[in-house]
Amino acid sequence: MRFWSFWFNSFILSSQYNPPRFVELLMLLLAIAMLTISSILPDRPYLILGLSLVVGASISILVREAIAPSPQTKITQITASLLLVISIYGFADLMYTL
Repeated sequence: MRFWSFWFNSFILSSQYNPPRFVELLMLLLAIAMLTISSILPDRPYLILGLSLVVGASISILVREAIAPSPQTKITQITASLLLVISIYGFADLMYTL
């Protein structure tokens, strides 16, 4: 029980300390889950939702880094840009196959 209490308190503290980063983390975790489900089940809604979450999280990260830079700004911006390009390519490929 103490183990779950520790994780729950850490979860609450991280969401209060930096809410935008917490929301971005949740969006990326949901995107990973949706893209994993879409690789198991060949349904397009999971793929579209996963790619949409990646686009939203990437844009949010880029805007947050432009407003308030962190110590690792370049790495974060490069990673977010790479995720954005890959997800836009995924959307383009999805539109091409429809």
